Amino acid sequence: MNAMTLTRRLSGHRPRCDEPLTDIAFCAWIAQALPGEILEYHRGLIAIDRNAEISKLGADESERIDHLADRAFAAAEIGLVHLLQQRIALNDYRYLAVARPRPAEATNSLFHLLLENEG
Repeated sequence: MNAMTLTRRLSGHRPRCDEPLTDIAFCAWIAQALPGEILEYHRGLIAIDRNAEISKLGADESERIDHLADRAFAAAEIGLVHLLQQRIALNDYRYLAVARPRPAEATNSLFHLLLENEG
């Protein structure tokens, strides 16, 4: 996917809502997303925002972002999404998940793996 295609597709990314995206909502999006659909799952600087000790967002928000980032990485590891980032400005990025075609062996159990608590 080239930059022009990505820019065109971003016009339909995650609609704004009052509630921040949770890891569970992220998994629900994966379960219903069509290949090529794009979700902006975070905006900011995720390496800082997910760390409560250095983030200015507060402990609860950092914890939410940390869980969300873990789920996004796990989904990418098992081939459900591609993860991209788009630089907007200094220390400001869009973190994007692009739904991939589901692997032939994909079952609901893969989605359950994403929801399991990490050791």
